[in-house]
Amino acid sequence: MAEIREECGIFGVFSPVTCDVARMVYYGLYALQHRGQESCGITVNDKGVFTTYKDTGLVNEVFNPERLEKLKLGNCAIGHVRYGTTGTNDRINAQPVVVNHIKGTMALAHNGNLVNSYELRSELELRGSIFHTTSDTEVISYIITNKRLETSSIEEAVCQAMYRLEGAYSLLVMSPQKLMAVRDGHGFKPLCFGKTADGIYVVASESCALDAVGAEFVRDVEPGEILIFDKSGVRSIKEHCGKKERALCVFEYIYFARPDSVIDGYSVHEARVRAGEFLAEEHPVEADVVVGVPDSGLDAALGYARQSGIPFGFGFIKNRYIGRTFIAPEQKSREDMVRIKLNPITEVVRGKRVVLIDDSIVRGTTSARIVNLLREAGASEVHMRIASPPYLNPCYYGTDIDSRDYLIACRHTADEIARIIGADSLGYISLESVKRLAPGADGCCGCCTACFDGCYPTAIPPEHRKYRFEEKIPECDDAAKGEQN
Repeated sequence: MAEIREECGIFGVFSPVTCDVARMVYYGLYALQHRGQESCGITVNDKGVFTTYKDTGLVNEVFNPERLEKLKLGNCAIGHVRYGTTGTNDRINAQPVVVNHIKGTMALAHNGNLVNSYELRSELELRGSIFHTTSDTEVISYIITNKRLETSSIEEAVCQAMYRLEGAYSLLVMSPQKLMAVRDGHGFKPLCFGKTADGIYVVASESCALDAVGAEFVRDVEPGEILIFDKSGVRSIKEHCGKKERALCVFEYIYFARPDSVIDGYSVHEARVRAGEFLAEEHPVEADVVVGVPDSGLDAALGYARQSGIPFGFGFIKNRYIGRTFIAPEQKSREDMVRIKLNPITEVVRGKRVVLIDDSIVRGTTSARIVNLLREAGASEVHMRIASPPYLNPCYYGTDIDSRDYLIACRHTADEIARIIGADSLGYISLESVKRLAPGADGCCGCCTACFDGCYPTAIPPEHRKYRFEEKIPECDDAAKGEQN
């Protein structure tokens, strides 16, 4: 129930024979709907002929049965669900992006956020490039296309382009004969691939989407790796592997990913249960019941209950027909949605001392409304426990928090926040514990925790505003206006 806007989901299929790849992508995107609810799109490759359809809306709204039937059969396809962290929610910013150039056609789907997008776009525009969208995905497509004009293959072009791209990007790149899966050197965003019994390769942001099409998980794409799927099978380019610090976004384990996914070898469900166990150790309290905020707080609540011995209870019913509250464009709308999205189960909380588990607190307004729901249902005490540390810093890698201005933890202590949201107490998981949610060989998960500690894996961009390419021209004198014409 966090107030964080997340990133995107990508899904790709490469089949040795012509088949209904569009429908496979449709099912894969459906499984990834939680990663983006603004827009979606599918591009199908039928022997080098690309057919694309994309629009704003949910997957089942954009792709009704008639629309799916109109997409041609093919042997390769990619799809995308979007929540934009740069550029507005317009149809023009929906993906995949398709580029026709002198050496052929290329389609691109992107999850992440470049930190040097503004510099790259400015450089390209000064060289005459004309942009049709306001997202950094089109910047990536231009960089790859420029490198393709200088190289002998699309995979070589992608490999060379990676030297120019800084920040977070998991990509699907489709050419007339190949499908490529690309992950940045830090591995900010998840990406994995699998294979069906029919020999069809499937690439997805999360392993849960492989399950949706009956594909068996093979492995994660390594940070910095390029995988090429073609008629010969699958090949790997590791020129960029092992050169940067591993930095998967820790919020994949805390909030973004579905709990039935496995990311970089570790179960999301198990990571969230561990978070609850750590919370119980670090912030114990006498209480009668532990409840989680659906859905991302439920696993951590289970862990808290297990570690503390306090019974677990389902304290809320969730309206399944409403998306995540961050999808509302304005804060007021997000707050209003809480009323119709969640309803407390009075019998579970009336007269009880409640431990309320949620994944994060960003602005605090949503948390205040949830606490109030429990009070109205008769809870005698509400002790809030958060499965992440205080959110103190903006994110530049795909989470739509680009300023400290709205972060409540930057202005108030935990005790002050507890009073603001109406809780009897508030406790956050420690930074040390959150680094152990998905332990690697060294006991740490190798995640990016910059939003908590300010230690960014890359240089941070000097220019970072979500709508910077949609801003109106400021008032200026006549001479300056002439330059803008």
